[in-house]
Amino acid sequence: MYLVDILVLIGGLLLLVKGADLFVVSSSRIAERFGVSEFIIGLTLVSIGTSVPELASSLTASFEQASGIVIGNVVGSNIANIGLIVSTAGLLSTVKTEELMLKRDGYIMLFSAILFFLFILDFRISRIEAFVFLLIYFVYILFLLDKVRRHEEDIYFKGFMTYLIKFEYVFDLKERIETGVKGRIEKKRSNKALNETYRGTEEPGKEEQSQSENETYSEIKAEYKTEIKNETEDLSEISLPIEFLKLIASGVAIVIGAKYFIEQSIFFALLLEIPETIIGLSLVAIGTSLPELMVTVSASRSGYASIGLGNVIGSNITNTLLILGCSGVVYPLTVTENTVYYITPFMLFISLLLLLFIRTGWRIKRYEALILFLIYSGFMVFIFQLG
Repeated sequence: MYLVDILVLIGGLLLLVKGADLFVVSSSRIAERFGVSEFIIGLTLVSIGTSVPELASSLTASFEQASGIVIGNVVGSNIANIGLIVSTAGLLSTVKTEELMLKRDGYIMLFSAILFFLFILDFRISRIEAFVFLLIYFVYILFLLDKVRRHEEDIYFKGFMTYLIKFEYVFDLKERIETGVKGRIEKKRSNKALNETYRGTEEPGKEEQSQSENETYSEIKAEYKTEIKNETEDLSEISLPIEFLKLIASGVAIVIGAKYFIEQSIFFALLLEIPETIIGLSLVAIGTSLPELMVTVSASRSGYASIGLGNVIGSNITNTLLILGCSGVVYPLTVTENTVYYITPFMLFISLLLLLFIRTGWRIKRYEALILFLIYSGFMVFIFQLG
């Protein structure tokens, strides 16, 4: 009877996930085509890419004023990332960790979760609180870029809080803008000087210049032309029109997929008389976490399970700060008592447990992964009975 609705639900999820994959690939290629560094691509497009389904579905739910779906999606994704995805990686292979993963990103993940809990104690997230989330995420990205640019090693949580509280990001942003402007001016001057040098070698009446100078200029000019030719050939391998079409197509797929996936999720929540938060916590959260799951499984099979763990921690930071921030700015979010009293405290508990496992021996062992999975399974059973 509801076969069509089920097919639409699955189809919407597939469009959402596959559209996100294509969006990340095309965006990365276009950014590379315009000379954006691999680090910035990885930090922005790739790290945010696996959270695109959560972002699209949460924004769609926010426009529908379905706060329960938004909150359940974000909190549920964070819980599933640890209890389901990290445990899967740990069961497939031993996950090696690093001190930096704990003392910087791990603590920032925990900080964002605690801040979320404090904000929802009045059972809502206002636009101002949502803006604070966005500001902290923006500062987090600038912090990483600034420390890497300065080649500093002590980029831990304490340094991040200092960077945030002392408004160092304001001066950093100003410096980046000024540096970018000066760089463009210097580049224009350099190109102008180089062109004048080339013209000087071609103008008649320059016999007073020595033959050795002319030969040097000729070599520079030939090398310059060869370099430009090689760069043009390399960049021509990426067809911008095709990549832009893929980007547009993937964006359309994400929007359509999110629309039908959220609409059908709300439909089944009403049909089965299940609270929106529970639907968001289970069906929507697990569905939109599929990109993280696929990345983690693939990385674990290839012997790079730590990459999957880093992706999970980064995704949790993005979910809380960026996705809740964007959704809350669109429409203030209301929070249920179950979210305040049970769901969010459990998210804090399982986040702390993950950090503890990272700290013990700097690896997540198989029995620790099994503990995470069993705790997650038990929590999901409890939530459905509670709902």
